Amino acid sequence: MLMHVLRPFLRDRFLHLLVIIGVAVSFFVPFTPAQWPQAIDWHTIITLSGLMMLTKGVELSGYFDVLGRRMVKGFASERQLAMFMVFGAALLSTFLTNDVALFIVVPLTITLKKLCGIPVTRLIIFEALAVNAGSLLTPIGNPQNILLWGRSGLSFAAFIWQMLPLAAVLVISLMVLCGFFFPAKPLRYQAREQQHHWQPRLVWASLVLYLVFLAALEFHVEHWGLLLVAAGFLLVARNVLLSIDWSLLLVFIVMFIDVHLLIQLPILRENLPGVAQLSSGGLFLLAVGLSQFISNVPSTILLLNYVQPSTLLAFAVNIGGFGLLPGSLANLIALRMAGDRRIWWRFHVWSLPLLAWGMLMGWGILWLMR
Repeated sequence: MLMHVLRPFLRDRFLHLLVIIGVAVSFFVPFTPAQWPQAIDWHTIITLSGLMMLTKGVELSGYFDVLGRRMVKGFASERQLAMFMVFGAALLSTFLTNDVALFIVVPLTITLKKLCGIPVTRLIIFEALAVNAGSLLTPIGNPQNILLWGRSGLSFAAFIWQMLPLAAVLVISLMVLCGFFFPAKPLRYQAREQQHHWQPRLVWASLVLYLVFLAALEFHVEHWGLLLVAAGFLLVARNVLLSIDWSLLLVFIVMFIDVHLLIQLPILRENLPGVAQLSSGGLFLLAVGLSQFISNVPSTILLLNYVQPSTLLAFAVNIGGFGLLPGSLANLIALRMAGDRRIWWRFHVWSLPLLAWGMLMGWGILWLMR
């Protein structure tokens, strides 16, 4: 059992890279581990912990697998199926986070290839883009939004309202692309299909605990909500807590510490304070560009040390999830699960144009909102 828990930590190369970066930077800045806990945004960590438990409960129940297999039987063409899967990925990401939505959608997509034969590589790329577009709508859709929401002081509904125009434009754009690039040829399903079962008790327990946790977030008592969720799964299904990839949580903790160390580097301490004096356009371009290379979550953590959690910043770091592969951790998760070497370069054929389109639309919406 111990090795089962430790295995994700031992295999997570991204976590190892973050640790190496932190160790390397520690040689150039004051080494003060006692200050590291203060650098971590515990609201974000607690929120992620709760959502990981809840989504793992739904995943282990088998409900989405059975539901998805039943629903796709109603589609006659490849285009209809692709549009359903892409929109479903975007919708799931709004309340399950973009990373977790992929853990549900991508395995189902790979299974569908065996059932009906669809261009899996292209569909997984669209699903990765869809979760980035859909997740930006809500405060709990992705880690950067969790962080921005916690710092902004906005209500759950107010945050959604400010992000709605951008989310709508990007999701609709993806659906239009699906209509053009997935053919309307008929789907032919195989006659034989293994019977799949699900656990209604675990589904309902996860749903109830999800509502409890969401209420706890809204009333700023997230630590009590996390305790209730953990206690609920201890009573209903302990294997949920043992099956979670806790290394993902540690990745975000190390990210906070790395950013804390990075901003103490002399070269950055001299230049980063100037971020606060940038024009709106300059900050927008910086946030998008920075996200391309260090991912949008660390970019958000870094920039929030110098600027307010504004709508402009929220738009920019979410748009920054498109483009180059490192822009969002969701990109890495989706492409790694696909198991196709060609997908790594094919992803950019779609993501780079969408980055340009997102920047154009995002800036236009911000201009109209003035």
